[in-house]
Amino acid sequence: MTIRTWLKWTACLSMVAVIGLAEEGKWTPQQVLQLDAAWLRQQGLELPVSRLWDPQRGTGLLAGTVSTGGCSAGFVSATGLILTNHHCLFGVIQENSRADRDLITNGFLARTPAEELRGTTTRVTVPRKFTDVTREMEAGIPSGAGDLARAKAIEAKQKEMVAACERTPGARCSVAAFEGGLQYVLVESFELTDIRLVYAPPRAIGEFGGEPDNFRWPRHTGDFAMARAYKDGKPYQPEFYFPISRAGVKPGDFVMVLGYPGRTMRSLTAEEMANEREYRFRLRAEFYGEWIRLLEESTKGSPQGSIAVSATLKSLNNTHTNALGQLAGMARGRIVEKQKEQDGQVLAWAAQHAGHAPAVEAKKELDRLAEESRRTALHDFLLQAIPNGPLALKQATTLVRLAAERPKPDAEREPEYMERQLSRLRATLEREQKSFYQPADEAMLAAYVERALKLGAGERIAAIDQRFGGAPVREAVSRLYQATKVTDAGERLKMFAESTEQLRARQDAFLDLAFALEPELRAWQTATRTHEGAVARLRPQWRRAVIARAAKPVAPDANSTLRVSFAHVAGYVPRDGVFYTPQTTLAGMIEKHTGEEPFAVPPIILEAARHVKPEQIPLDFLSNADTTGGNSGSPVVNGRGELVGLNFDRVWENVANDFGYNPEIARNVNVDIRFFLWLLEDVEKADNILQELGVKR
Repeated sequence: MTIRTWLKWTACLSMVAVIGLAEEGKWTPQQVLQLDAAWLRQQGLELPVSRLWDPQRGTGLLAGTVSTGGCSAGFVSATGLILTNHHCLFGVIQENSRADRDLITNGFLARTPAEELRGTTTRVTVPRKFTDVTREMEAGIPSGAGDLARAKAIEAKQKEMVAACERTPGARCSVAAFEGGLQYVLVESFELTDIRLVYAPPRAIGEFGGEPDNFRWPRHTGDFAMARAYKDGKPYQPEFYFPISRAGVKPGDFVMVLGYPGRTMRSLTAEEMANEREYRFRLRAEFYGEWIRLLEESTKGSPQGSIAVSATLKSLNNTHTNALGQLAGMARGRIVEKQKEQDGQVLAWAAQHAGHAPAVEAKKELDRLAEESRRTALHDFLLQAIPNGPLALKQATTLVRLAAERPKPDAEREPEYMERQLSRLRATLEREQKSFYQPADEAMLAAYVERALKLGAGERIAAIDQRFGGAPVREAVSRLYQATKVTDAGERLKMFAESTEQLRARQDAFLDLAFALEPELRAWQTATRTHEGAVARLRPQWRRAVIARAAKPVAPDANSTLRVSFAHVAGYVPRDGVFYTPQTTLAGMIEKHTGEEPFAVPPIILEAARHVKPEQIPLDFLSNADTTGGNSGSPVVNGRGELVGLNFDRVWENVANDFGYNPEIARNVNVDIRFFLWLLEDVEKADNILQELGVKR
């Protein structure tokens, strides 16, 4: 690096350090209108703020960002093309793969619409309207209600509002709580259920670097894929979409990250944060790490098994690595200790301001609830892990719960089992057969049971003790799979329509286990609801004091609703004596090439690279956006609203950003749109797509 280049990088770093604190925040569309328009222009926003969001119409450019139910994505054409991350469309890729047609390994390109591949459970929701319903929600809670009654009243009112909202054809609605219930917003979206895969690069591009590079920088991953949304059999025509910029970005450039961040925990007290550390992330790191090892061991030498568990393994790996990063970041940043200091400052401030006296008692009560949660933390973690674990156990418990919920009036059912969810639930139970590989499922369940049998006296799971307490676990688990039809897709879909009596009459081993677990799952969920009702009573009181003391706009914790973060392209200093520049190129990918996974560059890329200067093909870049899980696939746009990249990760030092924004290390990782264009143009020769995107030269 020359002196001139070094000065350019350091000047950029200094500039970002100055504005970093102002860039904290995942802002709602409504909050964007409250930010200082002059400040936004100074940062680099060239569009009028009203173009981002029009409060009269309840829409704007931000609505070009859609949710896939776990990831974010963006429309990039008037004909329904959607860009998101490769890992966000991995389920569709896996669903359409088989041993003799391995789209995971080889990638996929539809050169005509007729070749596009549908995902049976893939959905996207397009935002249409946001309405503050705080008063209505509060009015629905009976005076003097206990915590469980409060939680039930909140849920009942949410169901009522959602049902009224979804009378509009095609609407998909939800009521989102902000700051634990300080504000409630009715979110009206339009759901598109016909989503078809258009393009996915080979896995060696979409996952280049694999777990060794996950949450790391420098990164050289082409984490993107493209789908098309259809409505009534025709390509959907979005009102808003992001034109693609061929100019890309350079250090210091202003960018916006738009998406649906899942969950952050900045509103928690220090005691609650300590629980997240000890009983969420530490247990995930340990427990999911074991499941990962078992999946890898049980599928060795089996192409069919490897394809079947690929999506599960990918999800577990990401969650496991994230947990390790959270633990490391919390320790390095002394996050719990710093939060304790901040809590003390707010308490002192609240004690001196009469209007915020309730915050003092609320804080004490929140800490008491945190202490109570520790007593059953291991037991609760194991019950909570069932949906992420062995498919047979997950499916059996789902079928048993569905049979119990179906006879109830729709409004009295658990939200997951209401009529509005049943078609999706049925499709999921059918789709999951593609992810089932019995040796792997058995190994995961055996590990689960062995952990449950080691629980302390006050945390036992009776159904596990009774079923597995007297015999070698591996043998008992094997017999369980031999005596069930839950793992048969056809039989499972028959079970989907059966009553509790019919399921019991089957005398199916897995269903019997699920029936034995059901009372304990119900009791745990009731306790969880009671806790949530208490938090809904206490958190708003505490957060009112926190926000009042801040005396400035405070972005609420992420809750899977539409947000925008403002940022700049910038490098960072991860440790003493090291400075990371904010951009990587194809040259870096080739330099990492070893010929073995996960650093095996496909031959077609190596050949194409011979005809260009690899150091001139941008690949990934950093910005200091405030992001979290759920921001995967988020469109990254410049000040003119043009797409310059896709968010797909955070750096290792920034994983614990969920608990607090640190401008020195807050860096998110984005794939550069210019690498995507180079692949389509020089490697795939996909002129049809380039023309549709409006970028064909």
